[in-house]
Formats: sequence, C-alpha cells, structure tokens
Amino acid sequence: MSGEKTLGSGAAEHVWRLSGRVVAGVGQLLLWVLAGLGRLLKPLQDKITARLYGAQGRPEPQAHGRYGPYGTMIAPREAETGPVPRSLALWRRFTASWVYAPVTGLLLALAALYEVGDADHDLFSVPAGFALAATLPMVWRREVLRPVAAIVLSATAAALLSGQALLITTLLSALWVLYLLAQQLPRASAGLLACSTLAVIGVVYLAAPGLDEVPWPVVVVAVVGAIGLGDARRTVAVTEAEAREQNTENLVRLDAAQREQAVMRERARIARELHDVVAHSVSMIAVQAETAPYTMSTLSEEAKRGYAEIAHTAREALVEMRRLLGVLRSDAAETEVTPQPRLDRLNELIDQHRGAGGAAGLSVRGEEHPLSATLELSAYRIVQEALTNARRHAPGAPVQVELLYQPDRLKVRVHNQPPDLTRTRVDGFPAPASGGHGLIGMQERAAMLGGRLQAGPAPDGGFDVEAELPFSP
Repeated sequence: MSGEKTLGSGAAEHVWRLSGRVVAGVGQLLLWVLAGLGRLLKPLQDKITARLYGAQGRPEPQAHGRYGPYGTMIAPREAETGPVPRSLALWRRFTASWVYAPVTGLLLALAALYEVGDADHDLFSVPAGFALAATLPMVWRREVLRPVAAIVLSATAAALLSGQALLITTLLSALWVLYLLAQQLPRASAGLLACSTLAVIGVVYLAAPGLDEVPWPVVVVAVVGAIGLGDARRTVAVTEAEAREQNTENLVRLDAAQREQAVMRERARIARELHDVVAHSVSMIAVQAETAPYTMSTLSEEAKRGYAEIAHTAREALVEMRRLLGVLRSDAAETEVTPQPRLDRLNELIDQHRGAGGAAGLSVRGEEHPLSATLELSAYRIVQEALTNARRHAPGAPVQVELLYQPDRLKVRVHNQPPDLTRTRVDGFPAPASGGHGLIGMQERAAMLGGRLQAGPAPDGGFDVEAELPFSP
C-alpha cells in the first residue's frame, strides 16, 4: 500500500511540474509576440511621446541640482515642453493651493443636490438636508479635518439609519473622509476607526434598509480599502520625510567635510609658501653667523662660540622645517619651486588678466613702505584669487584692484563691475558671499595675519572683495 501511495504522489508531482512547464511555454510565447509588436510600434510610440511630452520625450527626474558661482546651488528646472508636463504642473499647483478644498467640496455638494433632485426629492426635503450635511463640510476639510469627519460620518450614518437611500455622493464623501483621517491618525487609531465604522455598518444592515441593495462584502472592502490606502499614504509620507531628513543631514555633513578639506588644503599651501619665505630668512641668518668670525677678526672666542651656536641652531631649524614640509608636500603636483611672489609683481598679474581677455586696472594710494614677506605674499594671493574668480564667473567684466597703505594696515580691494549694466545678475554675480573654496582660502590668509576679509555683491551689481591686513597681528 505504501508503494502505491508513493507511486501516486510521484505521478501527481510529475503532472504538476509538466503543467507548469506548459504554462511557462505559453507565457513565453505570448511575451515574444508582445515584444515583437512593441518593436514594430516603437516609432509610433516615440512620436506620440514626443507629441505629449515635447521634443525631448518623457522628462527624467534630476537627482541633483547644479552649482553656480562661488558654490551657490541652482535648483533644477522642470521640463514643460509638452502638453502633459504642463497639465501636470497646472494640476499640482491647483491641488497645492488653498482653493482646491473649497472648489472640490462645493462641486461634491452640488453633485449631491443634483442626485437628490434626480431621485424626485425636493431640494428642501430631509434627504437633501442629509446630503448637504454629508458633503458640504468637505469644503473645510484641510483646515479642520476631524470636526468635518465627525459631521460627514454622522450625517451619513443618520441618513442610512433613518431609511434614506444610499447616495453615491454621500458614499464618496464618507470614503474620502475616512481616507483623509487614516492619513493623519496613527496605525492603532486607524484600526480602531475601521472597526468602529464596520460596527456601524453592521448596525445599519440589521436595523435599516438603507444598504439592502448593496452586498455587505462590497461595503466592507470599500471601507477597509479607503482606510488602508490612507494608512499606506501616511507611511509613505513618513518614509519620504525621513529620507529627506537623512539626505539633508548627509549633504550637511558632506558640505562640512568638503569645507574642512578645503581649509586644510589652503592651510597646507600657506604653510608651504611661508616655509619658502621663512627658510630664506633663516638661511641668511645661518650664513651670516657662520661668516662673521671670518669677516670680523676682532671677535673674542666667546663671541665666536655664540655665532657658531646661532649658525648651528639655524641649520637645525632649517632641517626641521624641511622635514615638516616633506609631509605637507605629499602631493608632488602642488609643489612650487619658483620664488614666492610679492606685491612688486602685481603688474605682471594684471597683465596676465588682460592677456586672458579681461580689462583690469591697478591703483595704489597712501605712503608705500616696506612690508613683511608674509603680508605681501598674502595680499598677492588674495588679488590673484579674486582675479581668477572674476574671469571664471564674470568673463569680460572690468576689474579694478586698489591698494591703500595706512599707518597700521594695508587695505586690498578688488572690484569687478557687471559686464553688461542692462542685464541684472548675469553670469553669476552671486547673492551670497560664502560657499566657494577660493573665498575660504582668502579668509584663511587674512585670519592668519589677524585681519579680516569681506566678499559680496557691490551696489552697482558687481562683486567686491575687501581685505584689511594689519602690519602687526
């Protein structure tokens, strides 16, 4: 007997697998036929898509915005070249406006009155009153949803319990308000709402004939579906909000990391440049200390030992500086072997800017006097970065570089005018004065000297970079 059972179960399994293969074969054949039809109709589909969505076809969503001058974000623009995108944009604007709820609520109330009149009832009768009570409050559903839901559901239940016939408009209003309630209520409260609504429906079926013409499974599915869809929409909204919050946090962290890296790179570059300046001075100290005993024969042995100690200390300082610089110069591409520039090379920098197609001028005011190599190097780099930004973000704009010598500080101002005064905010004279790595570098250089730097739009529509560099921090 056990052998017969095993044989019977094996034959049934074989038949089951064979039937599955037959179904799979038929389905695959249909897929081939549909794929062939799709390829044949592809040109027609492309033409219809281009006609509906525009020449570029269906618009693809842009995941990231574009970056404008000095790191400012430019929001992606939606493609609205075809009738479908324009219609969708108009519909989104309508649903987001405050008139959406009043208009749709009034239309629903008018439809309810029409349905009551079509059923040969007077517009001032009891059925009309119940219909208005179940639909007209939907005008204020966005402002006070829960009181509106209480009125709509109570009016619908009272109409059914009083023996009134079920209206499509009142049923739609009740399901709509259940859907909206489920969007706002927690999941446990939404489940309680579903149970209480089904209990009221059961009472209506037992006590009144209002729902006799509607099968009870249809009503149950409609109620559970409306509440379930609302709860699902709430879950999706919460998930999207959490995802947006997480994306915002990630972008903030990424921006902070990029800024920190930019600061560290600029500080490393400043350190390399200052090494070249300081190393020259220390080398001169070492050379003068070593040659002093040979140039001054009247030195005592004690003075010679002092000069030798100075030379030895200077040489050790140079070794330590070179060791630290080797760590900073890990990127060989950024290593500079040319002498560090000073303010006497500003004219060369202005000529380079003119050679790149820009108009530039230099004016120096105040009494010029010698400055430290560090201050002159920082002022030169600030002017260089400002001219670079002007060429990048406002090509062709006239630039004026001004140096003002004061008793205790040097003021540097780089002003670039708009290339075309008839246009406003063109080619990126940016509104904010923060965000670009070039500005970070200039701010670091000014802060190193105990000064300050300001950058922002000028009154004439151009852009100003102003730095104050004190002689002694």
